[in-house]
Amino acid sequence: MKAETAVLDIQGQYRVYTEFYRADGAEQTIILVNGSLSTTASFAQTVRYLHPHFNVVLFDLPYAGHSREYNSHDQFLTREDEADILLALVEHFACDTVLSFSWGGIATLQALARKPPRIERAVINSFSPVVNSAMLGYLRAGLAVMRDCDRESIGMVLNGTIGKHLPSLFKRYNHRHVTSLERYEYEQMSFHVETVLNNGGRSCVSFAGQIDIPLLFVNGEWDEYTTPEDARLFTQYVRHGEFRTIPQAGHFLDMEHKAAWMQTRDALLAFLLPPTTSRARSQTADNHALAV
Repeated sequence: MKAETAVLDIQGQYRVYTEFYRADGAEQTIILVNGSLSTTASFAQTVRYLHPHFNVVLFDLPYAGHSREYNSHDQFLTREDEADILLALVEHFACDTVLSFSWGGIATLQALARKPPRIERAVINSFSPVVNSAMLGYLRAGLAVMRDCDRESIGMVLNGTIGKHLPSLFKRYNHRHVTSLERYEYEQMSFHVETVLNNGGRSCVSFAGQIDIPLLFVNGEWDEYTTPEDARLFTQYVRHGEFRTIPQAGHFLDMEHKAAWMQTRDALLAFLLPPTTSRARSQTADNHALAV
């Protein structure tokens, strides 16, 4: 499974690195939206079960990953800017579906509130409409070490909080990744965190109320930071919402262990595919081992 890579010009302002996984016979295309400080590599486990059924699009925001070298970093991207980039990519790749992870849900909900005609449904993973006490503690701790550009402490904060349920191999990968970032990446994330803290929350519920398409919210049973209970507060705002809880999983869901990978896969594909297709998919995929 090899990606077709490209660096696209977006609105004459940004250059965005993309990966396109073409699936023979796939009738739909899904675009995946990263969480904070993440790159296309963070969706490696997710692509494995989506790709046989969808064309899959991944991308790095202008300040991250393979997009960094093509952009100047003299001003911060707002969540509105990120929504603009997402919608431009939706049009370029003719995407039908969006899947976001964690903080990628903010820009995704903003984009969906603009009612893009191509998008038929969306999945919002590890996200909730409130900043609870655990998330508040994580944000404040992360902000302090990012302001100081204390790379080792940034890695420790990540793995000691939202990453606590990851296997040791992935914790080492996360630590290596976040400690190797550029100062402006920490400053960009600090800007987002400060915006959230100053607003007293994520200010995303008004966007959710404007979305007409079906949404699936998926959260881990053990996730203290975006809990399944908090995610269900979206029922007050979304018109067509479904909710799934992944047993014995934390914030990173399908990255944490084989059972969580299978449960997340089943929840997503049951929502995205016709019933007969999703049943056939499950029987075939269970014959393949998952390496974590």
